[in-house]
Amino acid sequence: MPSFKKASEKRAAVIKALSHPSRLLVAEALMKGEMCVCDLKDLVGSDMSTVSKHLTLMREAGVLNCEKRGLNIYYSLACDCLGEFLRCVDKLACGGKKTTTCC
Repeated sequence: MPSFKKASEKRAAVIKALSHPSRLLVAEALMKGEMCVCDLKDLVGSDMSTVSKHLTLMREAGVLNCEKRGLNIYYSLACDCLGEFLRCVDKLACGGKKTTTCC
């Protein structure tokens, strides 16, 4: 039973890391490929401090990878299957109906 509890806690941390509209926006943008933190800041439309906190939370949950190149930090998704997960979330959000944003 303890392994189920630990697995549930890890799943909850990942879902929590995606549970903000700005973090979902970042995840969706990164499905197309890696992005520089400065571009993610512009995409989200928040100040650098706020975006940095979002990215840190996502990285610590294992959702994102980051790589420093020179003065820039580039982020990418740690798992390509996140897009499939988000499509399932879209389906649930649409009440199970198929639409252009649902699977």
